[in-house]
Amino acid sequence: MIPGVIHEILAHKRPDLYTVPPDASVFEGIQIMAERNIGALLVMRGEQLVGVVTERDYTRKVALKGKSSREIQVEAIIDKPPVWVTPAHSVEDCMKLMTTRRVRHLPVLDADRVVGIVSIGDLVNWVISAQSATIHQLESYISGHYAGSD
Repeated sequence: MIPGVIHEILAHKRPDLYTVPPDASVFEGIQIMAERNIGALLVMRGEQLVGVVTERDYTRKVALKGKSSREIQVEAIIDKPPVWVTPAHSVEDCMKLMTTRRVRHLPVLDADRVVGIVSIGDLVNWVISAQSATIHQLESYISGHYAGSD
């Protein structure tokens, strides 16, 4: 079992949320992603989550189909309804959900309000950190330098 819950990951991330309205052009969305060096944007209608638009959506649903990103609205290429999690979801559950639903970004909602977004990279980094901490604790225990030793 992988330790950790999503609110712990959000506590270590910058609180910035980058959004785009559903009627924005895909080109506008891609511009924001390029400027911010990010791979996904929350698609929001006011305070309501409509979906997530990603570079992958652009590549597969616009570029490869020969469509114009300036003419297509973001809402036309996002999956609905959006896949999301709560701050109480475990890292393990989120990784399973991402694998099953084939997504790389999960909006985090608390009482219908978007409070963050986690990526597969965030989850992998969390797992690596947790494993490193466990290894360090085991090495300390084996060498006799653990808390409570005489």
